[in-house]
Amino acid sequence: MRVAILGGGQLAQMLAQAAAPLGIATRVLDPAADCCAGQVTEAVIGDYDDPAALAQLAADCDVATYEFENVPEQALQQLADRGVPIYPSVVALRTGRDRLLEKRLLSEQLGVPTAPWRRVDSLADLRAAVAELGLPALLKTRTLGYDGKGQSLLQHDTDIARAWQQLGGVPLILEGLVRFDREVSIIAARGRDGAVVYYPLVENRHRDGILRYSQALPNDPLQAQAEQAMGRLLDALDYVGVAALELFDVAGTLLANEMAPRVHNSGHWSLEGALTSQFANHLRAICGMPLGATKLLGCSAMINLIGTLPPAAALRGMDGVVLHDYGKDPRPGRKVAHIGVVAESAERLQQRVAAVWQRLPETAP
Repeated sequence: MRVAILGGGQLAQMLAQAAAPLGIATRVLDPAADCCAGQVTEAVIGDYDDPAALAQLAADCDVATYEFENVPEQALQQLADRGVPIYPSVVALRTGRDRLLEKRLLSEQLGVPTAPWRRVDSLADLRAAVAELGLPALLKTRTLGYDGKGQSLLQHDTDIARAWQQLGGVPLILEGLVRFDREVSIIAARGRDGAVVYYPLVENRHRDGILRYSQALPNDPLQAQAEQAMGRLLDALDYVGVAALELFDVAGTLLANEMAPRVHNSGHWSLEGALTSQFANHLRAICGMPLGATKLLGCSAMINLIGTLPPAAALRGMDGVVLHDYGKDPRPGRKVAHIGVVAESAERLQQRVAAVWQRLPETAP
């Protein structure tokens, strides 16, 4: 069994690492000669819309997947034309990367509550949307936004023209700003046969629009509510693979924020913290294998390292602490690695997490 992966970043890298124990070979396509996944698996270097590169990627592959949402649909279509099944589907990709399609599916078709939103295609649309939703609100690009990019906060009427000048010219959506108690996410895997397994709810903390810390929450009282929302979404898309649904906890009611049709940053803790990681379950799902158990192995958390790595000796000898270095060159705002932290109890986990933060160049979020 061989899996073709569009994208060669750290998610593809971790997919490739999870594939070997399952007896699965991988091959990635990425424009960058120094892509992360190229350190651990075969890499085809080329543009995503290059027919020759896609042909090389697809050669003797049984199934294809992708590690990020901004893959050109025509690339997936070229793989499909070569007889390579694609999971998650093109429909899932199209929905997950377009905030308007996503919101319509969740709120209008599935009855999953979201923040109030309006479509924006012109400055007049934006003014009308602000009049309806009020301020503060977030103006976002419908596609290509991630890690806080492609969005602008509107707090006063005077911000409208500035936000339009900053983001106008592409399809947009305005969302009412949600005052939430915490940000959480639910990750699940759905197999080709429709079987679904869920990971525990995860609490997330961000800084500057980038995820900095995630902690798995066993027995969270909102787990069933999150699973219900995710289950509706997976079934509606006839989804195959791992997906994440980001949510706001507003006084015990979960509002859906965004979905990711792929393995997700907030699930990295599962590498050490679950019986089957999100990466292994994604591969199991798309390859038609039985899904693995998501049972927790103690208490788990994940710390993202942004921009730079700590000194090599900083984390050495720390029990329950694992550094995952992606092999990227340091750069401000870039995810260069993450740290998995595990412990036998919640109290011990917090002690270990605090000890890790003390050895890093930045403070905890």
